[in-house]
Amino acid sequence: MVSETAKSTPPSKLLTTPRITTLLGSILVALSSGTNYIYSAYAPQLGARLHVSHTQLNIIGLAGNIGVYSSGPVWGRIVDLRGPRIPLIGASICLLVGYAGIKRIYDDGIGDAATVSPLHIAVLVMCGFMTGLGGNAGLGAAVNTTAKSFPDTARATTTGLVLSGFGLSAFWFSTLAHIFFPGDTSAFLLVLALGTAIPMLIGLFIVRPVPLPSPSSGTRHDATTEGYDPIHSGEAAVFITDPEEEEIGAQADAEEPDCAPLLSPEYENGSYHVPEPSSAVEMNPARSLSRGRGEGKDGMPNIHGKQLWLTPNFYLIFTIMGICSGTGIMYINNVGSISQALYAKANPIYDDIEASKWQAAQVSILSIGNFAGRILIGLISDFTRNRLHLPRAYCLCIVSALFIISQAFAIGISSVQSLWMASALLGLAYGSLFGVCPTIVIEWFGLAHLSENWGYASLAPLVGGNLFSLMFGRDFDAHAPSHGIRTSSSFSTRVLSSLLPRELPSEHQCFDGRECYVSSLKVTLVACVVSLGLSVWAGIRDRRGGKRG
Repeated sequence: MVSETAKSTPPSKLLTTPRITTLLGSILVALSSGTNYIYSAYAPQLGARLHVSHTQLNIIGLAGNIGVYSSGPVWGRIVDLRGPRIPLIGASICLLVGYAGIKRIYDDGIGDAATVSPLHIAVLVMCGFMTGLGGNAGLGAAVNTTAKSFPDTARATTTGLVLSGFGLSAFWFSTLAHIFFPGDTSAFLLVLALGTAIPMLIGLFIVRPVPLPSPSSGTRHDATTEGYDPIHSGEAAVFITDPEEEEIGAQADAEEPDCAPLLSPEYENGSYHVPEPSSAVEMNPARSLSRGRGEGKDGMPNIHGKQLWLTPNFYLIFTIMGICSGTGIMYINNVGSISQALYAKANPIYDDIEASKWQAAQVSILSIGNFAGRILIGLISDFTRNRLHLPRAYCLCIVSALFIISQAFAIGISSVQSLWMASALLGLAYGSLFGVCPTIVIEWFGLAHLSENWGYASLAPLVGGNLFSLMFGRDFDAHAPSHGIRTSSSFSTRVLSSLLPRELPSEHQCFDGRECYVSSLKVTLVACVVSLGLSVWAGIRDRRGGKRG
């Protein structure tokens, strides 16, 4: 069952020029915000030039992820209160400074030193953090603006389009670099610096929230509601109030005698009140307030702040996101090294150019899968919600299953020619995760504080990403020739190195194929099985209306 606003609004009123312009602008901003996914396209080259270990490379990559996910609540709060302009300005500055700093250190190299200095490592970590910080600012502004410009029946699809641009970012920039600057990592970093900063400035002029049109039938309204202002912080379909706020609600009701009540009489004397129809948030009778606070039948919940952290469902989605996103981050940040290891294992004569092609191919496949996943899951979740009348939380089962299949494929693949299958499935799963979760956050906790709530939920990848990525880095380094213990993999790598007419790109990296990392994939496979069980529970819990505040 859909909202009255969405049901009574003709499609022509939703496909207006300002709304389409905002959607296209949001996609452009999102396309420039997802460059953290391209890290593995230049990370091995960065490590080889600066002579850093794989664990250190993972720390630099994780700094970008920390910038993305730790800044979520801050940027979310700013977007909710002040709109998208401040985050877009901040995104432009952070992305420009971050990638320009990485480029400078890469260009300088290490000179006669054995490895890069700790100070330069710290600067690289800070630059990586800034790229993540800027990317999340742009994405938060784009998603929030889109969510407030389209109704519930189209929200998952439109936000999925925006998020798909975020997922396609790596493919877009890697393609540009491959066409115009093939094999030039320094030029590639320059493209990232300018190509991400400039679109954010363009977004300042075209990414603006467009209020939904008032219902054309079925609801009484006066002429003044035809052009109401965009949603402001604190406005939502339903507010959960204390007794002092109830008095304010009563006064508002007295000032609007012509407005028909949205709650049935038995709930009018409860602890809820409905503001005047001036926000872009539509009422959705299918979402029950009993899931948020144990009472009420109409409207969306309004859960945020301290109350969010006391809600069991927050920890449920937090855990699912932590496991799945951690698995995705681990693979995305290291797929370049995985492809190099598989290529070196099968090719006695190591060709740097050929190996880099396989490396770039995995990044592009991941990006396309990420893009497709964000679009497809939006369509699937809208179909599940509007046609099957099932909670969108059931889509988390699809997401978790995709992660399980991707890890199973990655474990079994022993040739770089077949690695594309695991990369495509992982990209599809990762894109689906971040395509559906913002919509579930809206349904479970409300739209009025979307950016803030999503920012808190986005802290989950910090946990999973850090655990799994550091585990992978240590596992990879443990099989490298420089490791003290003579494992079979390090011995075979030394034999391979002695037979090559040219040196491997790094003396501190494992090139023994899947044995370098397969143990880490087995751990993530088990974790994703746990996530599938939690996803089934989330769907059943949502359908039964089992949410408790």
